[in-house]
Amino acid sequence: MNVVHVVVSGAFAGVEAHVARLARTQAAHGHRVTVVGGAAGRARETTGSAVAFLPGATLREAATSLARVREDADVLHAHMTAAELVAVGAARRGHLPVVATRHFAQRRGRSVPGRLAARVVAPRIAAQIAISRYVAAAVDGPSVVVHPGVDTVPDVLRAARRDAVVLMVQRLEPEKRTDLGLRAFAASGLAAQGWRLDVVGDGALRRSLETLVARSGMADHVRFLGTRRDVAALMARAGILLAPCPAEGLGLSVLEAMAAGLPVVAARAGGHVETLGGLDLAALYEPSDPADGGRRLVELAASPGRRDALAVAARARQRERYAPESQARATEAVYRSVL
Repeated sequence: MNVVHVVVSGAFAGVEAHVARLARTQAAHGHRVTVVGGAAGRARETTGSAVAFLPGATLREAATSLARVREDADVLHAHMTAAELVAVGAARRGHLPVVATRHFAQRRGRSVPGRLAARVVAPRIAAQIAISRYVAAAVDGPSVVVHPGVDTVPDVLRAARRDAVVLMVQRLEPEKRTDLGLRAFAASGLAAQGWRLDVVGDGALRRSLETLVARSGMADHVRFLGTRRDVAALMARAGILLAPCPAEGLGLSVLEAMAAGLPVVAARAGGHVETLGGLDLAALYEPSDPADGGRRLVELAASPGRRDALAVAARARQRERYAPESQARATEAVYRSVL
């Protein structure tokens, strides 16, 4: 099968990483795979040479690239509304089915241009994939839930050998509520016990968050590391991952932490309930209550044995439910249903 993924972007964040992992696994299954859009250099670190990349940072650029490949494509797979708009335009000329993955728990058309785009896009989507049950319940139209897959880490450190570091990995944008994570770490009092908070990621709120930390007197215990390409290495050494976003579609960093044997404390909301629910009471906390988050951090920090038990359970769930192979098989079934 000839699959063309479209993501109108020049970046490499959660959605682009999702596309790269899926494309790599599809290519390993014998499909011919092309990705339009995203940061090709970063994506090739995941896919290797098995996947072809074409530019698509803008609508015009993506449309030009799709015009080059649509004649040979069997299915167009769009990620996010801008990509859907370009894909349905190309599909009308080539009578191709368009499959859309919904990454966010919201309906199309939150802005005026978005509402206009939704009217064009929605009737022409052959099938929708939602990355979680939470997303499926929120989006417009029916969808098939196909969980993203991440690679299992073969060897992980036990809690006693890990650093006294709480790690946050996310964009520093309003919806991620990094401020609540900072307040949860401050409320935990772990800084007085030698723990540090490392914040990986960048965004519009970085300066205001740094100010918040300085005013709270936590500057000596919190590091803003910016965008990093060694997140896997950081997860391999950290003691706990903190995921405060109350509206996460699923949470790529949480899945990666589960695979890396890194125990997670997350807001009890969104996709976190699916990934972490039932593993350990300390894994989820009330999303609007940083003090509760701080208590959960303390519970896990105080017990390396409990952290190890949570890590073992989380790794088992990741291998069972969130593996690249199962994602690729389920996605192929969606393709075949519309061909």
